[in-house]
Amino acid sequence: MSFNQRCITVDGVALNVIDEGRGPAVLLVHGFPDDHRVWRKQIPALVAAGFRVIAPDMRGCGESDAPGRIAAYRIDRLRDDLAAVLDALGLDQVALIGHDWGAVIGWHFAMYHPARVSRYAALSVGHPQMYATAGLGQKLKGWYVLMFQLRGFAEWLLSAHHWRVFRMLTQQPDEADHWIGRLQRPGRLSAALSYYRANLGIILPRRHPPVTQPVLGIWSSGDRFLSESQMRNSGRLVPQGWRYERVDGAGHWLQLQAPERINRLLLGFLKSKVYP
Repeated sequence: MSFNQRCITVDGVALNVIDEGRGPAVLLVHGFPDDHRVWRKQIPALVAAGFRVIAPDMRGCGESDAPGRIAAYRIDRLRDDLAAVLDALGLDQVALIGHDWGAVIGWHFAMYHPARVSRYAALSVGHPQMYATAGLGQKLKGWYVLMFQLRGFAEWLLSAHHWRVFRMLTQQPDEADHWIGRLQRPGRLSAALSYYRANLGIILPRRHPPVTQPVLGIWSSGDRFLSESQMRNSGRLVPQGWRYERVDGAGHWLQLQAPERINRLLLGFLKSKVYP
């Protein structure tokens, strides 16, 4: 499935951006090891419902440029990329939806660019403060974050023997060939791992500001990487309207594995007046 694409250059980095539909704007932000394609089951549904969908390939991913320096993937750079994309498209404010690293970036974007986000739907990853303080269960689920810090070794381990470890880690055979085709390009696997290397501090407890917009948090029971508590407890830092939804029977890539349920939840949230 192909979508309308445009190139937007941000601080010398060319970003591939999907821009489909007309109406109120919704910004979709993907995570690791994805690109905009992870939203392929949401984009048509959102467009059919009367929304304009903006879905960038984040730097280092998909058809966007991949800077070589790890520092180029710091969270402040990533959230500023989103602001620059909105500026280039002439959009003052959007509804925001993020998954995995896209959810991490989305929380930070909502915190530090609050005027640009009308409401936020976080898939899989909760508020950064709740993620970092979720306890031993989350630390065990997130063991790979530390392994990814081993430069060179992590690249070798993930790609060895026809990407056997990568396939075992993700357990998504329908997506694996697409991911590997992207990641095996020169420098691309290191760029993807730079999200973890530039932002290792996400696992350390620290105070973050609350998110003042209404937030929908969605977690799936089959998520092997993220605990339920880090999402459910995020409501403590969402004072203006929090709703938590648990999706049973789906894994980490819930928007692909349970698209009808996710689309209903997202459309209901986007069209709602705001939670009490």
